[in-house]
Amino acid sequence: MKVPFTIEQFFDVFEAYNTAVWPAQIAAYVLGVIVTFATIRSNKTSSRIISATLGLFWVWMGIIYHIMHFSSINPIARLFGVLFVLQGILLVAVGCISDRLKFQFTIKPIPIIGALFIAYSMIVYPLIGTLVGHSYPRAPMFGVAPCPTTIFTLGLLLIASIRIPIYIVIIPLLWSVIATTAAVKLHVPQDFGLGVSAIIGIILILINNRNKKDKSISTD
Repeated sequence: MKVPFTIEQFFDVFEAYNTAVWPAQIAAYVLGVIVTFATIRSNKTSSRIISATLGLFWVWMGIIYHIMHFSSINPIARLFGVLFVLQGILLVAVGCISDRLKFQFTIKPIPIIGALFIAYSMIVYPLIGTLVGHSYPRAPMFGVAPCPTTIFTLGLLLIASIRIPIYIVIIPLLWSVIATTAAVKLHVPQDFGLGVSAIIGIILILINNRNKKDKSISTD
């Protein structure tokens, strides 16, 4: 895939974007911590808060990042923006309106891996970025930038306590392919974790869904 902009232009956009939206980055981290702790409790309210927060993140990135900022150097970003907004709407519709997303952290392998994804997106991702010279404001930030937030989303979906509709992961997986390919050309090593989490995530989500289905059948 040919990248239609230079590395310098890419990070210039992040600098302008992060400066323009400050202090949204702090609010995003606060929300991230809240929804992470919300997975400890399994009820409709906590699950709806998680779904609504994820929806907010994706709609924000679609409109504010992709359409309003990234499109200045990459016209196809407008399409990315539409897809991100669609993903946000899906998360709210499925998790808040249809009540088909339930989150409950348990000490089991798949939820633990989901928690590791969350830790990577919020803590390890920015640390790697800093080590390779991508410091704020010229760096993707959790909650307001697509790649760490996609990893965070996949992590939460691994903590789901019921089967999740597989169409919920299509756009995150599509973005993972696009962004990981671009990361190689743009020298953004922290984004390599997105590709890894996407591969592991979809496999484990499918396993989780199958296990939840098998349990449902066995109790009928």
